Amino acid sequence: MNQVIPQITAYTKIGGEAGIHRLTARFYQLMCELPSARELLSIHRNLDDAEQKLSEFLSGWLGGPQLFMERHGHPRLRMRHMQIAVDSNMRDQWMHCMRHALDQTVEDPLFREELYQSLWSVADHMRNRLD
Repeated sequence: MNQVIPQITAYTKIGGEAGIHRLTARFYQLMCELPSARELLSIHRNLDDAEQKLSEFLSGWLGGPQLFMERHGHPRLRMRHMQIAVDSNMRDQWMHCMRHALDQTVEDPLFREELYQSLWSVADHMRNRLD
């Protein structure tokens, strides 16, 4: 008899919807608090909307419900951010906030580092301006 072993997704590891909301809430709190993220903060017109959309995106990206796609269509992250100048400085500000948010909300250090590395790849891909 073959036994099916359920795959544990990153969505499950982070704690599902509640874990994603903890991460995104802390991320945007840090963006507001850290002087080093002032430029990043200045490009966000509506933080509540941004937090909601990041939560929806991360849900699907981490293997959970495809909330962003259901509500907004394909993410097309780079295209959606083309009107914003994203250079390595902006990427680094985003990742600085995300690093601290991950450190404060994700307990498992190996999983936390996996997430950080994966998010780094996404953030680096978002660059649309030369330094």
